[in-house]
Amino acid sequence: MQSITILGATGSIGQSTLDVISQHPDRYRVFALSGFNNLDLLAQQTIRFQPTLVVVPDEVSRIKFLKMLGNDTIPEVLIGVDGLVQISKDPAVDTVMAAIVGAAGMLPTLEAIRSNKKVLLANKESLVAAGKLMMEKLRNSSSILLPVDSEHNAIFQCLPDDYDFKSKDQGIESILLTASGGPFRDFTTEELQQVTPEQACDHPNWNMGKKISVDSATLMNKGLELIEACWLFDVRPSDIEVVIHPQSIIHSMVRYADGSVLAQLGSPDMKTPISYSLSWPSRHGSGAKPLDFKTLTSLTFDTPDETKFPCLKLAKEAFNAGGNAGALLNAANEVSVESFLRNEIAFLDIPRINEQVLNDLECTELNSIDDVINSDFMARQFAKDRISQLRRY
Repeated sequence: MQSITILGATGSIGQSTLDVISQHPDRYRVFALSGFNNLDLLAQQTIRFQPTLVVVPDEVSRIKFLKMLGNDTIPEVLIGVDGLVQISKDPAVDTVMAAIVGAAGMLPTLEAIRSNKKVLLANKESLVAAGKLMMEKLRNSSSILLPVDSEHNAIFQCLPDDYDFKSKDQGIESILLTASGGPFRDFTTEELQQVTPEQACDHPNWNMGKKISVDSATLMNKGLELIEACWLFDVRPSDIEVVIHPQSIIHSMVRYADGSVLAQLGSPDMKTPISYSLSWPSRHGSGAKPLDFKTLTSLTFDTPDETKFPCLKLAKEAFNAGGNAGALLNAANEVSVESFLRNEIAFLDIPRINEQVLNDLECTELNSIDDVINSDFMARQFAKDRISQLRRY
């Protein structure tokens, strides 16, 4: 039986993870949960799954959270980043689901790797901001890192078991990273300028949080996934083909030298990659709706328009620049998306601010986690200053 910590239990990935776990009570035990804003849901999850530890943001949240629990459910409640780190490295934990959105998930994810846990990575920002450091720690530990993002999980399933991209005898030519294209793939530039947060959060295929939904709409999510794929599979952006696939049935593919293309297909439901990551190297039921080929009318593909959606190009540039460029871009994007969701800037201001941060701030080497944190802070301040200037005009 695996003992599981879920970082970000109240988000869409966290909820789906608990859904899969509930179907296999003989395989998994929930050891710890963390939540941020949705304390009501976190309390419900705590009462149902009876974790030993729970993490909330601060002391005020802790007091409020404890009042929500019945007398029969009193876990130890920790707070803040220290609490997240503790439930990631606790000796009683076998597996950590890293599902906190944004840079906030970086430290506990790194601690889980350092502590030799099986890490299920749904927090792409950790690799985007600190990929070099994270992969170095992974190589120096006995931790297992499995990708949960549907695209990376699909690529993982399509690669040889003894995968080594630099080994020519495996005959791998490239990775094909699919993208739905988001809700605005057919919009003109003029129409994109008028996009509202409500429209951007209404994804046609996937049920995701607001931040990831906006990233999908700008194609920044695909850009972040491209950077993540480079670190996970030891490739360069030139080894990856991004393909728009609106139906979200093929989750990604691998192209081989003999002309073969291996693809992983399934319904657009995150329970499938979550289930595979939990049960790997075996498989069990996920609760996802089976793919019915009789109802599939067509599978279509297109090339992303990097002129209308420049965030994808910025991600490639950030990875090629190396150093702290990924951390700068990720931080700028988090700030600009948050500002857009508050109706402070326009949709097309998101890539503009991201580009300004990437172009105007110095790219430096990353030698420690402090370097990542400092780069993150610097980029956030710079992005906020640019947003303040936009709002004045």
